[in-house]
Order: sequence, then structure tokens, then C-alpha cells
Amino acid sequence: MEHVQSEHQYSQRRACKAVGLARSSARYVGEVDGYQRRLVARMHELARENPRYGYRRIWAILRRDGWKVNRKRVQRLWRVEGLKVPPKARKQRVPGQSENGCLRRRAERMNHVWTYDFVADQTEDGRMLRFLSVVDEFTRECLALEVERSMGAREVIAILAALIAERQSPSLLRSDNGPEFIAHAIQDWLAAAGIDTAYIAPGSPWENAYVESFNSRLRDEFLDRELFASLPEAKLLAIEYRVGYNQHRPHSSLGYLTPVEFAAAQHPSGSAVPSVLPTAGLRAPLRLREAAHQPQPTLISSGTKSGAGQLGGSHHAGRLIVPER
Repeated sequence: MEHVQSEHQYSQRRACKAVGLARSSARYVGEVDGYQRRLVARMHELARENPRYGYRRIWAILRRDGWKVNRKRVQRLWRVEGLKVPPKARKQRVPGQSENGCLRRRAERMNHVWTYDFVADQTEDGRMLRFLSVVDEFTRECLALEVERSMGAREVIAILAALIAERQSPSLLRSDNGPEFIAHAIQDWLAAAGIDTAYIAPGSPWENAYVESFNSRLRDEFLDRELFASLPEAKLLAIEYRVGYNQHRPHSSLGYLTPVEFAAAQHPSGSAVPSVLPTAGLRAPLRLREAAHQPQPTLISSGTKSGAGQLGGSHHAGRLIVPER
């Protein structure tokens, strides 16, 4: 219509008559109803809270929250709003040749196969942090996410012992060939506990795919977004991430159920075992009780950077800062 009017100097009435269009249609301006505005606002809120989630996972969360919306509508609004689309999947390597790989020795039930590995990070002063993640391969639950400056075989044994006391002993424990995992102390302890070990082939991380997948999500959604002021702060935030991962994050390979929901469906009593409770306070051998003896935390709100030194903590806006001794 605008083209016809500008090219031929027609009025709107004459231009509509020339092209056979009703003037009411030419003047119509679409309106977005209140439901869609609230839906888009909620999508933006979820995208800000979880910047690495795609529209499918956002749709799963919306459905869980009670929104009556299908996946195609969420996809259309996702594109219209210019929200981030996840990158294309990387090419996958062929399965390893080791008999201990996750494709050859699969988990068949809950607490059948556990897997664990280390992830490295650091505090803002450059000092090392080591995160140990323990994952149930069948339910995808993160059973433990512990962090220390350093962690050896003795600390690993303490974590496994606490997990077994909370849940039950796994039949198989899969890991790479890191020095903490192949130490004689931990091999003797696992043998005494009746737990079989499955060490993947050296240089074949894809054989331990479940914990590697979890660690990539941990890096992408947590470690790359947080700047840790101290070790106690890293411990508190790690517990928060683990609870959120188990209880609130939909998992695509579980039909967009959370790991806790999937585990509850497998448990005979209909409720999952208490795997998402904070476990740091249960492990005295790991020096995890030191946070209880730290000075009281200080909440630094936005716009108070100049007063951070007077409050005794680092200046992170809206962050719970726990000074490290």
C-alpha cells in the first residue's frame, strides 16, 4: 500500500481500490495480548538466569511452571525476541576401544555405576581450586561437588565413604587414570568395600562421557560465570549449583525431567534418595567444617564497591562474600 501511494501519488482510499484491499485491513495494527507479553517477559527472565539454555529447555521449564504453551510457539518467540540459540553440536569422536568405556559397560539402574573427575579453577587472587564431581550415570544426578585447594586420595576416600553412607555402595566406579584415582590407598579401599573399578584408556576422555558432559555444563553454566573471592564462598556456591542442577535443571536425555524427578520414578518407594541435600557439613575429614568457623558473611549490595574494604569482604554486587582466613 505504501509503495502504491508513493509511486502514483494515490490517496489511501484510491490505492485500496486499485489493489482490491479493504481500508480496514490496510489500517489494522496488530496487538499483542497480555498473555503473550507475560510469556515473553518470563522467557527473557529465564534466559537471563540461564544464559546457556536453549528454547527447548526454556519450554520445558515453562511447562513445569504451568504455562500452557507448545514448543513451536516458544521457538517462534525465541527467534522474534533475538534470544541466544545454542551453538551447533561438535563432531563426536568414535567410541574408545577400552572395555571400561561408558558405551561398553553401561549403567542399568540407579547406583549401579558412579563416575568422578576433577575440574580446576581459581579464586580471584590466582590461587588454585579443585572441584571433584561425582555423578550417577543412570539418573545423571550430581551426587557430590566438593572443592578444596588441593585434594588427594585420602580426601577422595572420605567423599566416597560419606556418599555410600547416605545412599548405598555402587557396583562400579568409573574414572580416568589420574593419580588420585589410581593410588594404592583408594584401590585398596574400593576393593575392601566391594566396589569394582573401571579405568578408561589413557587419553580417551570420551569413554567417560557422563562426567565429562557434566563437567562441561559445570564449566559453562557455573565456573565461567562466577568470580570466587575465597574458598568458603566457592563451597557455598558449589552447593547451590549442585542443588539447582539436581532439582531444577531439566535434562534433555531424561525427557526434560530433572535428575531428582527421574530418580524418584526409579525408586521403589516413589521418592528419590536424599542426594541433593548439602553434604559439606557431613565430611569432617575433608576440612569442610572450616566454613563454620569463618567470620560472619557480609552481603554487599549493588553500588557499594567503595565501602567493600570497610565491610571486610570483596566487592561483588549482590553477592554473599565470605572472607577466607
